Amino acid sequence: MGRSQGQVPMIAGRRLSRRLITGSAGLLIICSAVILGPYLLGEGPPSDPAHSALAPPGTMLRVLELHDGRTLVSPSVTTTGDLLIVDGPYSLEEIPKSAVSSSRIVRSWLGTDRYGRDLLRLMLKGGRLSLMITGLGALISLIAGLAVGLGAATGGRWIDALLMRGVDALMAFPTLLLLILCAAVLDPGPATLVVLLGLTSWMGLARLVRGQVLSVRERQFVMAARVAGTPWYRVWSWHFLPEIRGPVAQDVALRLGDLVLAEATLSYLGLGLPPTTPTWGLLVSEGHRVMMDAWWPATLPGLAIASLVICFALIGDGIQEL
Repeated sequence: MGRSQGQVPMIAGRRLSRRLITGSAGLLIICSAVILGPYLLGEGPPSDPAHSALAPPGTMLRVLELHDGRTLVSPSVTTTGDLLIVDGPYSLEEIPKSAVSSSRIVRSWLGTDRYGRDLLRLMLKGGRLSLMITGLGALISLIAGLAVGLGAATGGRWIDALLMRGVDALMAFPTLLLLILCAAVLDPGPATLVVLLGLTSWMGLARLVRGQVLSVRERQFVMAARVAGTPWYRVWSWHFLPEIRGPVAQDVALRLGDLVLAEATLSYLGLGLPPTTPTWGLLVSEGHRVMMDAWWPATLPGLAIASLVICFALIGDGIQEL
């Protein structure tokens, strides 16, 4: 018999949460867009700040390639006799028709920024960078949190006390402020940003892993397995890992959302990647400067950041409901 309409699918006897399905579907759409989008869209219109800056979403841009090597891009090109009038927000230029070597029309689906760059292509490129940086940062955070948490739970009283006091000291300092201070001192770059995000976000995971291991270690089925002479690796794979993987997966999903916001904050403040790299936070920062004239350069990247964070939050809540 088929599933009744509206029934939530199940895996291994567990009903999947609608939040988990929604968040995973949204994340899949975002990842597919930022990875495949640049290849599907092809080459966009070149940047022409004088004529195509702040073009609204859906604008048809006319690209004129001239014999002298210049390229003009404008949403407004009119013909007057043998002249073409190329109009723009900062320039009005008249060129003879004979100076044009080729002409084509390109649609700018999300408009252009203040430099005349196609916003959709910038967002796809920036989203790929944001996902890569936050994913690698979360991986470093996961490794460090597991190492410290397992070391504290299994290393004895003195090691536990030493590691946890260090974790408490780091958690007492505001994470975002620590991240901003480190980013201000160090040179910006992808590798630096990944390491900073990873090394400033593992403390909560370490406490979670330590608590889970200490809780499972005292349960009767674990003690019975040890008394029966079960090898330690089987005890861990059969009893410890199934108990801690759910909370750890939930923490990692929520932490990914925090790292997306942290990376966007650093980029917005000019402490992230170099200005030539179009991350979402940097696009919001640049768009904020022209917010009174054009809403889309800041609003659309901001919505992309919010959508990605919401997807990770839904995944985290969905994992908790399993």
